[in-house]
Amino acid sequence: MTKLDLSKVPLKTGSIYPSPYAEMMAGRSSLRLGEAGGLTQFGVNLVILQPGAVSSLRHWHLAEDEFVMITQGACVMVRDAGETLMVAGDCVAFPANVPDGHHFINRSAEVAQFLVVGSKAKREVATYSDVDLVLTVEAGQASFSYKDGSTWVGPR
Repeated sequence: MTKLDLSKVPLKTGSIYPSPYAEMMAGRSSLRLGEAGGLTQFGVNLVILQPGAVSSLRHWHLAEDEFVMITQGACVMVRDAGETLMVAGDCVAFPANVPDGHHFINRSAEVAQFLVVGSKAKREVATYSDVDLVLTVEAGQASFSYKDGSTWVGPR
């Protein structure tokens, strides 16, 4: 494999979240570097947060480890225990099956970027801490449910 040319990696915007949560992801985009490089065992994404943007709904993964390194600017990591300012060079690891919801918010006036590396489980479940929503991904298909297991039909 040759060196990746970041200018040729498609910029992904939007979200698979159902409405109204998808709209909350405005200002977040990413480069799927692992996919661009042909990786199948784990994902590598460069997430770009415009000022005021959030990385995701606060969540935790059942089967996938996740590692984040801030590469540009500053953002606030929000976890169950509170908030931590993260600046370029700071890193954090989120082991699988630890129910500590996390996400990142860019509260600065500058663009923030961070690298996310995560395993790719055959079946993954992400639980969203602050809303009644669970994402299950299996065989490349995503489905949403409530935390009680019933099919998601809208916020409640």
